[in-house]
Amino acid sequence: MAREIKKILVIKLSALGDFVLALAAMKKIREAHPKARITLLTTPPFEELSRSCPYFNEVETDGRPEGFSAWMALRGRIKRARYDRVYDLQTSAQSARIFHMLRPFPPEWSGIAAGCALPHRNHGRNDMHTLERHADQLKYAGIWPNAPVEPGSAPPPDLSWILRKAPPERPVAGAIQPRPYVIFIPGGSAHRLEKRWPGESFGELGKILYDRGFDIVVVGGPQESALARLIQRYVGKARDLTGRTDFARVALLGARAALVVGNDTGPLHMLAAAGAPTVALFSAASEPAQCAPRGHVTILQCPDLKDLALEPVFRAAQAYPSVPKAQK
Repeated sequence: MAREIKKILVIKLSALGDFVLALAAMKKIREAHPKARITLLTTPPFEELSRSCPYFNEVETDGRPEGFSAWMALRGRIKRARYDRVYDLQTSAQSARIFHMLRPFPPEWSGIAAGCALPHRNHGRNDMHTLERHADQLKYAGIWPNAPVEPGSAPPPDLSWILRKAPPERPVAGAIQPRPYVIFIPGGSAHRLEKRWPGESFGELGKILYDRGFDIVVVGGPQESALARLIQRYVGKARDLTGRTDFARVALLGARAALVVGNDTGPLHMLAAAGAPTVALFSAASEPAQCAPRGHVTILQCPDLKDLALEPVFRAAQAYPSVPKAQK
């Protein structure tokens, strides 16, 4: 008779796009262990989102301890919890360190840490998309026997639990008959500018879409407000929400958007997972086959996004029924 799994620790530390994709595996873990008490070990940026998630009973945010005393505090707490199983969805040097500090008697562990009880032994795992890689890991762990592991086959994350909790919301007010809106994500890593489509290009696209009847909404971190102001030079009524949205509100906006156009960055994953038709812009710095969002998503890739012309992006946007074709 199989041992009952009563207490589970799930580890997922960062980053936003990876965290959103991992929600699909987190859902499967909850379905496989409906009566278990499941704790998520993560980091502070994901605390609020995780506490509202139905997959967890508890959320702990010290998954990246700094200093010896913090590491010992984390070790002691995990040992006292006596988890029956750990699902390591981070599978990094950081999460492997957590495993090794629990020796000589670590919990039953699903991941790639050397010596763990439920290793993911697929040598091609690093070439898989995150969704198929997680599904395959859970197959090796014995909780998803028929896991979809062929490229493109694993289901995307489900954000319906966020959408059910919130009232309807419009990001742009004014007209009696509200206009549909398009969300732009012009930011991204400040250290990888080749991953950003130029703000001027977003502005030109915004002007075209605004003239066709769409409101423009810009989301991102507070450090990206300058990009929003640049877009407003082209579209004076574009709404700047940079630095003003939490992860849940980003998802709500995406669920009601006519279209999303954005760079390869965390909010893009959240918006796509919420169901928004999405044009995702990738440079050579990322491999879409391994990390692109899933859903109603069109991928455009250019080695350096500053070289990506406006026309193919607008053409990709027009492929969605929500965006009218050009008049002939």
